[in-house]
This record gives sequence, structure tokens and C-alpha cells, in this order.
Amino acid sequence: MRNTWEYFSTKNIIFGNGAIQKIDGILRRFNAKNVFIITDQGIVQTGILEKVLQYLKLHRYQCVVYDQATPEPPISSVMEAYDFAQGENNTDVIIGLGGGSSIDLAKVVALLMEHGGHPRNYFEEGNVPGPIAPLIAIPTTAGTGSEVTSVAVVNDTDNDLKVGISDNYLRPAVALLDPKLTIGLPPYVTACSGIDALSHAIESYTALEYKHIKASEDILFQGSFPITDALALKAIELIYENLVLAVHQGSNLEARASMLAGSVLAGMAFSNAGNALGHALAYPIGGKVKSPHGEITGLLLPYVMRYNLSTSKNKMTKIAQVFELNGGKHAAKDVELSPADAVQQLVKDIGLPTKLSTIGIKEEELQEISNKTLHIERLIRNNPRNPREEDLVALLKRAY
Repeated sequence: MRNTWEYFSTKNIIFGNGAIQKIDGILRRFNAKNVFIITDQGIVQTGILEKVLQYLKLHRYQCVVYDQATPEPPISSVMEAYDFAQGENNTDVIIGLGGGSSIDLAKVVALLMEHGGHPRNYFEEGNVPGPIAPLIAIPTTAGTGSEVTSVAVVNDTDNDLKVGISDNYLRPAVALLDPKLTIGLPPYVTACSGIDALSHAIESYTALEYKHIKASEDILFQGSFPITDALALKAIELIYENLVLAVHQGSNLEARASMLAGSVLAGMAFSNAGNALGHALAYPIGGKVKSPHGEITGLLLPYVMRYNLSTSKNKMTKIAQVFELNGGKHAAKDVELSPADAVQQLVKDIGLPTKLSTIGIKEEELQEISNKTLHIERLIRNNPRNPREEDLVALLKRAY
């Protein structure tokens, strides 16, 4: 039995409409003059990059932009960005601007700029030797929570597997969250990122309690504890109540702000408690299909919730209360199953798939996915129900 838990967080979180105007004061803390921005073409085309550059140029910062970040960045993309960054050897601060993939890419580049080497040197947990280069994360999606987390996900295309580099040193120095920057985000991206945030919140809330995690050493994902429970439950409430509105009413600033708040709270929760079975399954699946990470985790979430119900009844009941399923406006006959049912309906309402067959997974691949999932120990040990190979195959067949 583990006797203690520790809570870690990004040192500085700034949130609110117009928060981007604080960028000059933030950069002054680092005595920065030269800024290296990592973003993607979507952010360029929406005009968000130009808005940020206006504030930076107004205060006479020298800016270099790498705008070729790609979804679920493969190792080749990481090395390309790192090579580009090395050509700018006077960089004072890195800014990751965009969704989780851009911010994750910025994390790994900041890691390599400080410590060198290759991304594979840092795979899995606890392999980062010290602080990374100064990094400011500015999310434009409400989803990954990468602006406050200790994880960066890269795609190891040689092994058809998405891999997390995990260490508390990876947390950005500053998370700058401005809901106005999420206005105009396409419905599909809003849906994928938002349901991923919900999966973060539910998985961390229902994670095995810290004292029962089977690990003797210091670990990044510690299981659930009181602070993560509070953060995750509030995140569940905010996301469940606002995701459909944010998808279908893209200019609804209140819904956008609530989603961004829910996302960052979920990130603060899961980066301490940890994700569990849903994300463990999503990694090998993500290596086989082109679907966004959030689409996969959202698809799997209700099936995993049903699988974990027998060991998570008390917390599922609290989720049902947050969803107002127990005698509330969404009253359901079977309260025990209703949280998973509600999540599955939510996935449908935001237009995302609910079956693995529709995203390109083949039935003969389910056994391989199960095998690979069981080897992702840092997530599997967090699950409240200990999965066996035959359990995972059965779960995947239900989701197929």
C-alpha cells in the first residue's frame, strides 16, 4: 500500500478573455527578446497566429515561426522541428500555440534543445534529466490539457504505436488560456478535443485510488486522490454541460470558456492521477488508423466505463448526479448504467463515431491491440479493474 501522494502543476496559469494581452509581462519574467513559436497551418489560416504576433511585435520581440506541426506528431516531424530550432540558437523562450499536437511538439523540442539526443531516449516515464527550455503553452483547443500536463505524445511510426514521453519536467512554465482564441475552431476539431477532455476527467476520477497502486518507486501517475477527484469532477460537469453547445454554436463564448476551463482542470487532474484503460487501448489503435486521438478515446470511453462499473459504483453514481441522471432532467431507469449511456449519446450528439469498424480497425486486429495494451503498464495499473487479455478482446468486440 502506498501511503502518500504528491500534487504537481504548471507554475503559472493565466485564464480569461483577452488573456493573450498578458504575453508581454510573461516574457519579461524570462528576460526574453527572441521567441520561437511552434504552431500549425490551421492556426495560420484562421488568423490566430497573426493575432499573437501582433502583440509580440508591438513590444518589439524578435519572432521565428515553425508552422509545420502535424496531428499526432511522428518522430520525423519532431526531428524536423528540432533541426529548425537549432538553426535559431538565440532562442530565449519557446511558445507552443495551437492544439495538443502543437504544444506536445513544442514540449519535445524544448526538451531536445535543453538536453539533446533523440525522442526515443526519453520514451515512457521519468527519463527527462532536468528542466526543459522555457516554454509558454497557448492552447487554441479545449481538449488535451497539454498546457498543464507532464506528457507529450509522439507517433512511433516504425512500431505503429503512439508513445508518451512523461515527466514532471515537461510541464510548460506558463499556461496562457484565452477563450477568444478558440472561437472559430471547426465543429469536428471541437468535438474530438472536447470528448478527449471528458475522457481525461472521467478516467482520472475513476482511476484506482493512490494507496492501492502497485508500484514501490516514485511514479508520475499516482492514482486518484482528493485534489484530483475535485478537479476531475468539476471538469466533468463543465464539459458535459457545454460540449454540445460548443460544437453546434461555435461562437458561443460562454460555452467555449467553460470548455477551456474544463479542459485545463481535467489536465491538472489526469497529469497527477493518470489516465487508465481507455487511453491504453487508444495508443495501439491510434497507431493503426488516422483518426484523431480524441475521436478514439471518445469512442472507447463508454465501453470502458461499462467495463469498470463493477469496481467504480460509488464514483459512477456521483457522475450520474453531475449528469443529472438520477431523478434529474435526464432521468434514466438504470442509474448504474446511465453515465456510460449518457456519454455514448453525447458522442453521437457531437457527430463522432461509436464503433471501431467505422474508423478502419479490422476485426482480426483486436487481439494484437489487446496484447499491446497490456504492456502499457503505467496506464493499466491505474485502471480500477484489473484487465485480462480475454477481457480486452471482449471489450473491443463490443466496441467493434
